[in-house]
Amino acid sequence: MTEFARRAAVLGHPIGHSKSPLLHRAAYEFLGFRCTYDAVDVPEDRAAAFAATLREPDAAEPRWAGLSVTMPLKAALLPAMDRLTSMAAALRVLNTVTFDYTDNGVVLTGHNTDVAGIVNALRHAGSRPAPRIAILGSGGTACAAVAAAGALGAATVDVYARRFPAAADGTIAVQAAGSRTETPLSLRSWEEAATACQAADVVISTLPPRAADSLADTVTSGAPDLSGTVLLDVAYDPWPSRIARVWADRGGRIVPGQEMLIYQAVEQVRLFAGEKFRDELAVTNVMCDALGAPRR
Repeated sequence: MTEFARRAAVLGHPIGHSKSPLLHRAAYEFLGFRCTYDAVDVPEDRAAAFAATLREPDAAEPRWAGLSVTMPLKAALLPAMDRLTSMAAALRVLNTVTFDYTDNGVVLTGHNTDVAGIVNALRHAGSRPAPRIAILGSGGTACAAVAAAGALGAATVDVYARRFPAAADGTIAVQAAGSRTETPLSLRSWEEAATACQAADVVISTLPPRAADSLADTVTSGAPDLSGTVLLDVAYDPWPSRIARVWADRGGRIVPGQEMLIYQAVEQVRLFAGEKFRDELAVTNVMCDALGAPRR
């Protein structure tokens, strides 16, 4: 039976820094999956127009296997989906799109693999059930972090942000994510974040690159002992971030953002490659090699 080539891509704006092409291409080559993978710059105001092109396949182009989705499109692409998985529906953000081609046209399904990425990154780092989890930020990745905190068995979850944007229905996005995933949480002011970092068992920073620099300076001035605490900083460029350096200097354990990136990408490859995906550990290690990260 002839195997047709497919294509995939990561969408976002800006997108030139993305390491997703390295990860996916390495995995596809290992699996023998005939699929290209590119980075496509799509500003938020072009999300709807780009989504419309997905329903008008070009006969000269391979069919889509899937899309990885990063900021600022994680919520913007929701209206274009025909279906959402339970997790994407609960969080109201997606980071993955899959394609089913039927006689009636293409069916787009939105997924969220960021939750698995956060959970598996922390578990791989040896994090035990964490009673107190602090989340920095209030965007789409913070919503995934809320669900991950619930999955990790957190007794208390506190979210720290300068502002808490509302979703399309008027609810505060991270608060609604907690309610729909049955993860009780409290919303806290950004001014409390430095003190919270000293008290939490696990801190998950979902902030953009350099956005936590001021917090790192505050933690430094306090000179706390952070031994026994864990920081997962999802921003991986530049690395190490200033807050990661401070954390390590104070004795805390660091989980680099590329760990989350690898584990969420493993789940995407599972979805895109279908039956060709057979050995999760081998795929994970191939991706680690692509980024120069330690093998599992």
